[in-house]
Amino acid sequence: MAKIGILGGGTWGIALAVLLHKNGHEITIWSALESEVTMLREQRVHKMLPDVKLPEEMVVTGDEREAVEGKDVLVMSVASSYTRTTARRISSLVAQGQIIVNVAKGIEESTLKTLSEIIEEEIPQADVAILSGPSHAEEVGRGVPTTIVAGAKSRQTAEYIQNLFMNEVFRVYTSPDILGMELGGALKNVVALAAGIADGLGYGDNTKAALITRGSAEISRLGVAMGGKWETFYGLTGIGDLIVTCASMHSRNRRAGILIGQGHTYEEAMREVNMVVEGVYSAKAAIKLADKYDVQLPIIEQVNAILFEGKSAADAVKDLMLRDKKIEISVADWQA
Repeated sequence: MAKIGILGGGTWGIALAVLLHKNGHEITIWSALESEVTMLREQRVHKMLPDVKLPEEMVVTGDEREAVEGKDVLVMSVASSYTRTTARRISSLVAQGQIIVNVAKGIEESTLKTLSEIIEEEIPQADVAILSGPSHAEEVGRGVPTTIVAGAKSRQTAEYIQNLFMNEVFRVYTSPDILGMELGGALKNVVALAAGIADGLGYGDNTKAALITRGSAEISRLGVAMGGKWETFYGLTGIGDLIVTCASMHSRNRRAGILIGQGHTYEEAMREVNMVVEGVYSAKAAIKLADKYDVQLPIIEQVNAILFEGKSAADAVKDLMLRDKKIEISVADWQA
């Protein structure tokens, strides 16, 4: 049995807390929001995850010291925009070599750092790892079979995390490619916005398939240029995560995209979804990375134009369709 602190009382943190408790571990959930702590303590459910009950023995606290000190593992499950402030807040409480598993997805726009890089910067004494893949909280909380990847710098840490989380309905692979995993997890949210926008415009399966496939090409192109491994972008944390986020109504990014495609601004869409839409925050960072590494990201460019430049979604689709003619496969030779 391990002692585990869950940092963040949102739906993903709650789903993982329940899974880890079922695996026999001692769980403490921390939230910075007093209203969330009260809700979880008194009702033992999160309002956005009503079917997932917290066991009575699971501790819920607003005191970060109680959630961090003496824990074998910390699971960082706060929205990407709060990763740095949360890491800074707990830094002095984290022991040398304490494992922190980040489960959020995003890129910091101001620095272009991944979330694990942010945590390492703020908590240099920690052993920082990640958990990523196609995994909606709504399904993990109900025990729906799910497959995911633990990424770490050392095999020992990755396998330790694998053993903590894995059970008969939650299969965990391991990977040393933390960078590739994080880029796949962050950038797929931007493509999922595009997929949702296409749905909001009333387009069909052909359009969705095109966006997923060409979006995957964009993500892998940038990811490899930055040092990620090609295989990662065609694995669970790449194409796997992209498919589930583009196709499912559990996806807040897709739901926000649908509203944008129907004519709402991204601010209106985020209010309607009532959850953090990570793709909005990652979209600008993706374009800055594309400029830095000289990589073309036409779909992500059009998403930025819709979100931040007032371009209509219909015009963005038209411009994508009328781009210069291209060859899809450049590594094979013509026979004639």
